[in-house]
Amino acid sequence: MKVTKSEFIISAVRPEQYPADGLPEVALAGRSNVGKSSLINRMINRKNLARTSSTPGKTQQLNYYLINDELYFVDFPGYGFAKVSKSLRQAFGDMIETYLTRREPLKLVLQMVDLRHPPSKDDLMMHEWLKHYNLPLCVVGTKADKIPRTRRDKHIKVIKQELGIGPGDLFIPFSSEEGLGREELWEVISRYTGAGQGLYKE
Repeated sequence: MKVTKSEFIISAVRPEQYPADGLPEVALAGRSNVGKSSLINRMINRKNLARTSSTPGKTQQLNYYLINDELYFVDFPGYGFAKVSKSLRQAFGDMIETYLTRREPLKLVLQMVDLRHPPSKDDLMMHEWLKHYNLPLCVVGTKADKIPRTRRDKHIKVIKQELGIGPGDLFIPFSSEEGLGREELWEVISRYTGAGQGLYKE
């Protein structure tokens, strides 16, 4: 995709704070250190629009990024963060559930999992939850560059088996460092949101 404009819009915690323009939204869910901010920056070819942090759990709202005035990336708080209190984790859960089950402009959820490791309990729970609510879903295996090419297929197979990803389900290996999977992911996003009308080749 030729991204000509991208900007941070708002950190929202309540539905009344969500943008009211009706543009399609793509939500990004994953563990705190899975690389959501790095993926956003790679997808829009900018280094630091989405702030990366060495402190897991730093994102505590739904962060809205507007892309080409056509669609939003909505970055979720990472799950599985140990240093956040139980009451705050509950508040995060309620906020995310409200968004996922009631947000009409939501067109696609990207569940991001670390390709280097088998899915965690939190990954499994999130995946089952998204499937239960029948939400449009694409699983993205991040940090593919950290695995030798000869071993990537083995890691992909493990994740697909653990999550129960079948032939008809969407799975894209991704590397923020190398750009692997970027074009494939834009094609999926275009298909679900209608943004760009499929003209996502640079």
